[in-house]
Amino acid sequence: MRRKLLSWFSKNARTLPWRSLPTPYRVWISEIMLQQTQVKTVLPYYDRFLKTFPDVFKLAEAEEATLMQHWEGLGYYRRARSMHAAAKRIVEDHDGVFPSDFDEVLALPGIGRYTAGAILSISGDQRFPVLEGNTQRVFSRWVALRRPPTETQSTKLLWQIAESMLPPKKGSGLFNQAAMELGALVCTPKNPNCGECPVRKHCAAHRFGKEAEIPGKLAKIKYESRREYAFVVREAGAGDDEPPRYLMRALPEGVRWSGLWDFPRTIERSIDSVEEAAVEVSVSLNQPLQIGEPLTRIKHAVTKYRIELQVHHADLPSPSASQNHDSESPWKFVTAKEMKKLPLSVTGRKIAKLLD
Repeated sequence: MRRKLLSWFSKNARTLPWRSLPTPYRVWISEIMLQQTQVKTVLPYYDRFLKTFPDVFKLAEAEEATLMQHWEGLGYYRRARSMHAAAKRIVEDHDGVFPSDFDEVLALPGIGRYTAGAILSISGDQRFPVLEGNTQRVFSRWVALRRPPTETQSTKLLWQIAESMLPPKKGSGLFNQAAMELGALVCTPKNPNCGECPVRKHCAAHRFGKEAEIPGKLAKIKYESRREYAFVVREAGAGDDEPPRYLMRALPEGVRWSGLWDFPRTIERSIDSVEEAAVEVSVSLNQPLQIGEPLTRIKHAVTKYRIELQVHHADLPSPSASQNHDSESPWKFVTAKEMKKLPLSVTGRKIAKLLD
């Protein structure tokens, strides 16, 4: 199986930038970006990221706002903050050299068993297995695993299979990549292309005709519907020859999209009416909000929520330009041009484009 799989990989592997130059740093960045994100989505981000942060020193010294702007649109922003913290630790504790010891890699923020093994095997051919979405499915089908792969017993077995399949000496990195590539291109979640699989004769699921049933069904996410509101507040008193400025803030720690800039909005719960939303936002603004005309409506998803975001114009009853001069206030008035340089959420960026 190993020989057939590696032969197939040598002919069918996609050309990816982290494969052409698999240094630990480059592989690490790719693995973090690829968590919960497809390769085709990652590619343009990866190229831009490496141009700005070509090494761990540049990443460690980066301003968080700059880092988040480069991550904007990839989602799961905690990954970027953990990566930033890990880069600082590599510089401080390892003199800027990515560690080659498994336990030291595992100790870095945002890195688990799979990621540590992937980095060390792909960049240094160390003999560590990988188990992620693709290989979990591939190995489950190879042995016709009937139980859901996320069960504790199943996970333990799949890690054992991942390790036992590694070449005894050289080639662990290639094998891990080949197994992941097989899952991405051939052994797909739905309608696997068994006719193109190089190891189908050795696959128990194929032999028993159970490809569509294995791996076992994972627990489906129960999505919740939410209605949220955002308000576009234009600065009062600006001259006609000045570009309009709008109220925004950098979101604090502990809330969704912390570290990104956003308009006044509700994000903690579903809101029944725009009036209720205005009252809630007024608390954070420390003054009442006067609701204006609707601007747009945006549907999007965040983790288990399916959100309808209703966006309204709004005004503050008292002149608020002084907020820009209040160092204690997180709220600032910014122009549409300035918004382009700030890291925004996907919906925040959509609103900003409407104002430009």
